[in-house]
Amino acid sequence: MYSLATDDERKRDMDRRIIVLAGVTGDLGERIARALVRKGADLRAIVRPGTLPQKRRHLEAQGITLVESGYDARSVKELCEGVACVVSALNGLEDVILGQQGVLLNAAVLAGVARFIPSDFSLDYTKTRPGENRNMDLRRAFRKSLDAAPIRATSVLNGAFSTVLTEDAPILLPRVRRVLHWGAVDQPLDFTTKDDVAEFTADAALDDAAPRDLRIAGGSLSPQELARIASEISGKTYRPFRAGSIGRLGLVIWVAQRVAPAKGEVFPAWQGMQYLRDMMSGRGQLRRLDNGRYGKTDWTDIRAMICDLV
Repeated sequence: MYSLATDDERKRDMDRRIIVLAGVTGDLGERIARALVRKGADLRAIVRPGTLPQKRRHLEAQGITLVESGYDARSVKELCEGVACVVSALNGLEDVILGQQGVLLNAAVLAGVARFIPSDFSLDYTKTRPGENRNMDLRRAFRKSLDAAPIRATSVLNGAFSTVLTEDAPILLPRVRRVLHWGAVDQPLDFTTKDDVAEFTADAALDDAAPRDLRIAGGSLSPQELARIASEISGKTYRPFRAGSIGRLGLVIWVAQRVAPAKGEVFPAWQGMQYLRDMMSGRGQLRRLDNGRYGKTDWTDIRAMICDLV
């Protein structure tokens, strides 16, 4: 059974570990980098040759050590020499999740890196249906390559980022005081803030005993419960609004893909709908949580996530 080390023991271990991070110029990647720096890791964060000087200065000002690579096999392998864990926070479509991340994986294997954390950071796609969510299908395909490689892998699964509540695929609708849902009004939905995901991922990167999958959530509430809490916070009445069945949502997705395919976009409208379908059908729900693995107790709950939104 996993046991927590003392702070001094963990600090000594961290000082001996070099972590490579890909995707540091993205929102989540930068947060993971900051968390690793705070925890004393020896971090190498990859940036491309064309990264803007102001972005480099911004990252370096936070104590993040940048290393340059065009994600060619040779340079990435050199960066991975002597490294304990490679963390990917890359974001994109097939050319990134399978291509660029694949180069990172191959380089890590050739350099003898012990562990790899892929850019999953999603609902539990291991339980969802192939063909129903493009971005989850890409993660599923990369998982096959990762599991076939001679390296230990850990995926961090966190449900939906809290931005899904009002931005990416809006559920909470303050203007009309409704909580949008498809299917059952009592289906639990998992949400986690990016800062909490970043901190937990940093701990996982420094944990040689981390398992294949780690599931975390800042909170899990149904649309009905979300409406109740939004009402309590705002002093105004919020009500659940059922847009239709899960099957009806599938039809809406089918139409949206044909009317506005946006094939080159990572998050077109229909992709957000696919994510909602996996959440609201319950197929992507996180059934067992590992929130307590590293002793973190200050998780941001859903009440705090929506406090400034209603």
